Parts: sequence; C-alpha cells; structure tokens
Amino acid sequence: MPVTLEHLRRYGVARSLFKPTTLGRAIGKLGFVQADPIRAPARAQDLTLRHRVANYQAGDLERRYPKLPLEEDFFVNYGYLPRENHELMHPRTARTVWTPARAQQAQAVLAFVREHGAVHPREVDAHFAHGKVTNWFGGSSNATTELLDVMHYRGMLRVARREGGTRVYSARALPADTTAGAARPEEAAASARMDALVDLIVHKYAPLPAATLGQLVHRLRGAAPQWSAECRPSLARAKARLPHVRTDGIDWYWPAGDSPRSVRWQPDEDVRLLTPFDPVVWDRRRFELFWGWAYRFEAYTPAPKRKLGYYALPLLWRDRVIGWGNATATANGLRVSFGYVGGRAPRSASFRAGLEAEVARMRAFLGLPG
Repeated sequence: MPVTLEHLRRYGVARSLFKPTTLGRAIGKLGFVQADPIRAPARAQDLTLRHRVANYQAGDLERRYPKLPLEEDFFVNYGYLPRENHELMHPRTARTVWTPARAQQAQAVLAFVREHGAVHPREVDAHFAHGKVTNWFGGSSNATTELLDVMHYRGMLRVARREGGTRVYSARALPADTTAGAARPEEAAASARMDALVDLIVHKYAPLPAATLGQLVHRLRGAAPQWSAECRPSLARAKARLPHVRTDGIDWYWPAGDSPRSVRWQPDEDVRLLTPFDPVVWDRRRFELFWGWAYRFEAYTPAPKRKLGYYALPLLWRDRVIGWGNATATANGLRVSFGYVGGRAPRSASFRAGLEAEVARMRAFLGLPG
C-alpha cells in the first residue's frame, strides 16, 4: 500500500505528540525545543513542553534548567538542546573575525566571568562600562549585552540560568573555548557531525517535504558556520540514506526505522492549543499541505491587518488543525476565544468535551483560578 498524505499527516501528529514523560526525557525525545520571549499566554518553550511533560507548569524549564544536562544555544533556531546534541556544533568558529581590540575586550570579560563564576550582564557592564552599540534591529543596545551574546554564540560562555528572563552567564570549559586553541575535528569527523545534526532536524520535524529539509539544512550554516561547506553534501547524503516517498509530486523524508503506514501512529481524541512554534505546525509549507489552509504568525503584523490574532494558537483535534484560539491570562482567570476554518465549531460532543478539558489544562498550566 503506498504512503498517502493521510498516512504522513497522522504520522507527523502522533510521533510528535508522544505520551507525556519527564522534562529531561521529553527534551531528549524532541532533540531541540525552540524558545521565544513572547508570553501570550506563556512562552513558546513552555507551550511546547506542556503537551509532552507530565504535570508541566509554565516556567518549569527555566526553573529546572540549572540542574538538567541542557544548553541554550542557536541550532536551526534559538532554544534548548540536550548537552550531547549541543556538543555536535562546537567548537564553533564564527564567520566574522574580531578586531584585536574586540578580542582583547572578550578575553577581559571572559577572565571576569571565570573569576566570579556566574554573572548577570549588569555586573559585567558595571565593571567594564562598554557603552552602547547598534543592534541587529537598528536600535541601541548595551555593548556589554551584545558582547556577551556573541561570546555565548562562539562557545566561550554558556547560559548558567536565567533571572527574570535575563541570561546569567558562566564560562564554558576550556576544551570548548574557541580562544583556547582547541583541536578541530578532522574532515571525516566533521561530516559525521553534520550528518548527525541533519538527523536531529529530521527526527524533530518529520515527515519533512524536500523543500523544508533543504531550508533547515541551510540553517545549519548558523549552527556550525565552520562547516558551512558541508551543508550541501550533508543534504545529498541525507536524501540518499533516509526513507522517503513521492506523494502528489512532493518528496517526503523521515527517520530510518519509522513507517508512516504503521497502525501505531494513531492520534488521540484530545483537543490541543499549540504554540505557533510547536513542531506539529512549525513548517507552514507542510501545514498547508496537511490541512489545506494558510496559518500565519501575526505578532509582528500591524493590528488592523491581523486575521487570526496577535498570538493565535493553532487548534488541533485528532490529526486535524481545524482553527485557532487566542488566550489571555487575566487577574480573574483565563480568557479564550476561538475561530474555525469551517466557520463554526464541530458539533461533536467529544469535541466540546475535549475543548473544555484543554481550556482547563491551560488554566492549570498557567496557575490561574478556575
């Protein structure tokens, strides 16, 4: 029996929404959790994990991060990775070369961080008073914050914890310090690491249309710029080794050992509000192929032009995204409104019960009164 789009849709939903487990195991199964600072009604990483971690509450990841074998870093997006996945990208060599003065500044900051153990950016700024710079968005940023961000990206620092959402940094171990002359993997080892990073992408977002696979592999230029030349060969090797099928003129890829036709991939009856960054809905190309309508993230769209809402949460029922919800936490509880692709909610009693249960779960997750 050929693999159909229906098989791929059920497989994509069911394999990502696995049975809730512990926080560490859930992040290990996902391989990477994308982070986003917008809180509407909670941050993306928390909204992702609440479906996959038993009894998860908003903020649990930030609270427990210091004691878990995790790292914050840029992968195909910024987020959280198990330490073994993070190490695949390091030691990282940035594409830009620092001036001698900038390198000297970084070394001074690194020595300060090592001396103090874990430091808040304001402590570094108070000690060095580096002034202001223009940030990526064209505005003015604190130069110390910008330097700490770059040192983190280069692998000189790691995020030790967060305080009120602000990253508190500590120094990484010397072998990962790109300024310490650490040995770089040989060419064959670099290829193997890039293949492992590609497999991590496929594991997270499968099944992937060929265009999305290519897009995400291209983003590895940011994750491991020192191996940018390996992106194209790694993509070719992935397409050769991964199981795939052509359906309606589109090539789809998934991890070795999986079978999208298997009866094990059966989505449950739950109704779920997903973050726009959830792996089930992250790929807008796949979203339209699976569900036949265009979902757009409108947080940065001018309010008069929004069609769904500032932070519309895709509404999943079984293996179908049938609409969206906008949720707001208030002093009196949770306020939620819904919209439906078909113009109105399904008449099914099981859907109504599932929606009520999902709103109750969201309320408990946010710690709001009933």
